[in-house]
Amino acid sequence: MQVILLHPRFNRAKSITLGARHIALMIAGFLLAVLLATGLLYFLTARYAVGLPFLPFIGKEVSNSAAGVPDKDKYLKENLAAMAVKLGEMQAQLMRLDALGERVQGLAGVKPEEFNFKEAPGRGGAESSSLYDRRSHDMSMSEFQHALDAMSRDVGYRNDYLNVVETVLMSDKIKSKLLPTNQPVNVNYNSSSFGWRLDPFSGRSAFHEGLDFPASVGTAIVAAAAGVVIAAEYHPQYGNMLDIDHGNDIITRYAHASRLFVKVGDIVQRGQHIADIGTTGRSTGPHLHFEVRIKGVAQDPRKFLNAGTDLAKVATLAGKQ
Repeated sequence: MQVILLHPRFNRAKSITLGARHIALMIAGFLLAVLLATGLLYFLTARYAVGLPFLPFIGKEVSNSAAGVPDKDKYLKENLAAMAVKLGEMQAQLMRLDALGERVQGLAGVKPEEFNFKEAPGRGGAESSSLYDRRSHDMSMSEFQHALDAMSRDVGYRNDYLNVVETVLMSDKIKSKLLPTNQPVNVNYNSSSFGWRLDPFSGRSAFHEGLDFPASVGTAIVAAAAGVVIAAEYHPQYGNMLDIDHGNDIITRYAHASRLFVKVGDIVQRGQHIADIGTTGRSTGPHLHFEVRIKGVAQDPRKFLNAGTDLAKVATLAGKQ
């Protein structure tokens, strides 16, 4: 190939002859220039395209490609931190649940060795089936998070349930302490029972509204249950008399005492010494006249005292086992 060059500085035209070698070198130089330009353009795009407002899609792609691994690590760290917090909350809930379970266990009378909250219960079973939908597999992050959330909810539900059970058991225990089941005098028999009898003064048939416990003057009289003293006075027929309110419209009466040791408004405990045996009022000899009234109606005290004896026997047997 011959190329003729013309220019005002030249006195005459010049010609250049290009062979195959020259053409090959020109093509190679052109391709090298294109590659260098492409590389430079790619570098400038990767370096500055994130901040170019007129190339948002390129900026996003470059940002994602350049920061892909760090973002993944950050995601894993944030999830692990969130699960660690959740695990700490569950551990605290389980500690409260263990303490609550032990309180409920004590109120219900369950032996510690029968239900130990400090030890994990035994577990086991056959290996997973080979069926596709039952085949064992590693948990994914989402499955683990779902299981953790479900367990946290279950722990909360059980905590609420045990709180309700504890409240009911505590209420029943308090009510049982307020029932007059403790015998007010330490004697083995009563001289006059609840019901119809011959009146010792008139000889006529009359209804006796309590139990008479004979004992020597000065023998201690104790409260049959915890309550509040609502009467401490002398009565023409009952003599020195005490009335104790136990709640739920239950009142006990202690009559014919020689001395009273409590006054109106005092809070007494079960088994507390409240008076001494005497023979004041309408009495033929030293004894305690004991009544139990519900809504003002006299009840047979033996129903309550026998219940207290049965409970004591059950407690004794439980303690020996």
